[in-house]
Amino acid sequence: MSDEGCPPRAGDSRAALEAMWRRQEPYWHSVFAAVWVASVVVALLDGPGTFGRWPSLLLLAVIAAAYGLVGLRALRQETRAGLVYHGIAWPALLLIQVLDPGTESWMLFFVLYPQMWAMLRVRTAAVGTLVTLAGFGLVRFVQSGFDRGAVGAILVTSVISLALSLALGLFINRIVAEAASRARTIDELRATQARLAAVERDRGVQEERERISREIHDTLAQGFTSVVALARAAESALARGDVDTALERLGLIERTAVDNLAEARLIVAELTPGHLQSRTLAEAMQRLGTAVSREAGLRAEVSVVGDPAPLGGACEVVLLRTAQEALSNVRRHAAAARVRLGLEYEPARVVLTVTDDGQGFDPRAGAGGFGLDGIRARAAEVGGEVSVTSAPGAGTALRLEVPR
Repeated sequence: MSDEGCPPRAGDSRAALEAMWRRQEPYWHSVFAAVWVASVVVALLDGPGTFGRWPSLLLLAVIAAAYGLVGLRALRQETRAGLVYHGIAWPALLLIQVLDPGTESWMLFFVLYPQMWAMLRVRTAAVGTLVTLAGFGLVRFVQSGFDRGAVGAILVTSVISLALSLALGLFINRIVAEAASRARTIDELRATQARLAAVERDRGVQEERERISREIHDTLAQGFTSVVALARAAESALARGDVDTALERLGLIERTAVDNLAEARLIVAELTPGHLQSRTLAEAMQRLGTAVSREAGLRAEVSVVGDPAPLGGACEVVLLRTAQEALSNVRRHAAAARVRLGLEYEPARVVLTVTDDGQGFDPRAGAGGFGLDGIRARAAEVGGEVSVTSAPGAGTALRLEVPR
């Protein structure tokens, strides 16, 4: 019944099982004490045996002492202590039978056999049961004067005792083993859950890092790109002596820097994008188109079709960030003069299209980079789909569909 291996840790199921087992110890002690006292009382009331009462009482005292010294530890799954205890108790009980054939101390069978199965391994307990029954049967046969007529009765009682002991012991052992197995399974499941939770936390951290990277790329990096472009434009204007244009570009630099600062604060606070603060998505798209026309010299046209009902923060953020990234790519790479930004509200989905008349590219060549990868990752988060159509010299069209 002992369960060797890694010791149980506090709070796990194996520890709870052992704690439950220890709570049963007072019942084991009480039953042993009751049967032992009954055996002592019967020994005192019965007539003295061949050698008187005192040898039997002394041997009963030896059994009690063995239980107190090592039996208590054996109940706590110490196999070696169990072997020592039963190595003392059974020979003492057998000796009582030898010294006093009429003894009623066999009543201790009712505690010693359950203790054997509780303290020892299954195989050891089974062998111990067989050996002790054979020993007592042999003593009874010798005490009968080797009467062959008594052999049948001795065999019948021994076989019945053996069968009952083995059946009860194996049944109890099976129950306890099943409980221990379930406790181990529960602990393994808890450990697996803890590992999965750790993996989920790590994945969450990684996803958050990627999200912040996209936020920085789609907002701050684009803003800094605009600042650099406007600063160069202001420098060129000053070189030409065009102070008014230079001042206009400096004003745009200031507004872009202020917008970037606001975006940075919102990223830190994990709020929605600045363009969506206190305005609808359609209004944010209009403002974005106006800013692109003013800052980049592009002719940006924005159209909204359908009822612009709220979609929820996640979908609106994806749509707005996609529009920002697409317009940033147009400004930096397309060499376009005109860009159209369309937002169409359909019954089951919302479609964003960004189309330019720039130089285009060959999608099969693997072009795209971090920006397009970020767009696809954002779309996947809300169950959306992204498609890009382009050809050299034929402009580029990006289409994003998100469910409503």
